[in-house]
Amino acid sequence: MNTIAASAGAAGAEGQFGLQKTGPSLRGRLIRSLLAAVAVIAVLQALVTWRTALAETESVFDAQMERIALSLTGGMAASVLGDDALNSKERGARDLIIQIWRADGVMLYRSPSEQLLPPQTVIGFSNVRASSADFRVYALRTSTQVIQVAQDTAMRRQIAGQLALRAVLPIALLAPLLMLIVWGVVARALGPLNRVRKQLADRRPGDISPIATDGVPLEVRPLIDELNALLARLARAWDTLTHFTADAAHELRTPLAALRLQVQSLQRAPDVATRDVAAERLLTGIDRATRLVEQLLALARQDGAAQVDLTELDLAALAQSAVQDAAPSAAARGVQLALIAPAPVPLQGQAGALAVLLRNLLDNAIRHTPPGGVVQVQALTGENAAPDRAVLTVEDAGPGVPPEERQRVLDRFYRAPGALGHGSGLGLAIVKSVADQHGAALRLDESPTLGGLRVTLAW
Repeated sequence: MNTIAASAGAAGAEGQFGLQKTGPSLRGRLIRSLLAAVAVIAVLQALVTWRTALAETESVFDAQMERIALSLTGGMAASVLGDDALNSKERGARDLIIQIWRADGVMLYRSPSEQLLPPQTVIGFSNVRASSADFRVYALRTSTQVIQVAQDTAMRRQIAGQLALRAVLPIALLAPLLMLIVWGVVARALGPLNRVRKQLADRRPGDISPIATDGVPLEVRPLIDELNALLARLARAWDTLTHFTADAAHELRTPLAALRLQVQSLQRAPDVATRDVAAERLLTGIDRATRLVEQLLALARQDGAAQVDLTELDLAALAQSAVQDAAPSAAARGVQLALIAPAPVPLQGQAGALAVLLRNLLDNAIRHTPPGGVVQVQALTGENAAPDRAVLTVEDAGPGVPPEERQRVLDRFYRAPGALGHGSGLGLAIVKSVADQHGAALRLDESPTLGGLRVTLAW
């Protein structure tokens, strides 16, 4: 356990809260995401500014072109307007092209420009392409002439682009400062995670106490709660393992000492008869030690099974198989076995674990039943038991267990005062462990028919 905790602490110190240095960085991901969001917003702002500026520019220049065309009419014929007068009006509207046509299509005037627009047949505003360029044209018809005022649309787009650039330029200039601000905000936001990481990195080997949640954001609290729940389960498992190891060492000391004495007695036997008796006792001691080790291993396996894979089973068939396996042992002790299982008993369970449960129940009952007694096993369901429930009952003709001792005999290595045989005190503890894993209700009481102990499990 210490090795595991030490490794976990080192990994936490090197991996920034459990992530390896070669893995993705949460800090870098946040910074990149925030900066990308700012860049997208800046681009969108530039596009919106450009579209808005272009629309406003077109509106302003369209109005200007219309005013110039109206001012050129002035109630005067184009024939009497001199170049100076037209040029003076044109000077007030640079980048504009002005053309005046007579009604019969003869050009009366054209402002100095390299561009020549065709006579406009559409009155009002229109878009015209001429000389590989796009123009916005306003045409005004009078009784004797047509006045055209035009402007290259590239100039309008240029003005809109300049306005959009002015809107985005401050963001671009402040980008380094913005990166520092984003870095600081992300570092501050990840501060609680760094504190949690430091808690884990600074822990001593074997320290599995809960992680402090003071100042932890709500978004991180579920992760810390799950880690604390895991640490709590590890703490319980560690305590169980510690007590189990200590109890197992204590329980193994007695049979091993007995085996040593029996071997010494065998070595010192003066004759064959004494040697045979000592050898028989030695074999009995070995069998008892073997059974104790097997029960310890079975209990350890049950404790280590975090989750049981349940399948559809027949409890009656399992009980029949267990009774058949226990028959030789019962016959050797002069105990009669009886099975009551009139019909299949469907059950969701794990066959191996339930076989261990039945074997320990029968072994416990046989050992505590005097010669000539009876051990009865029942597997019932439906109308023969509680509705829709599977019920297993094992009862014997032994001395039973006093009511005040019935809860304690489920503890590991506990033997009730006056109990028959040389049990290890593990059989019923194994039964309880398997029952808990299968969600079965376990009850101990007195057998009304045989007078001994009755163990009932209901699913």
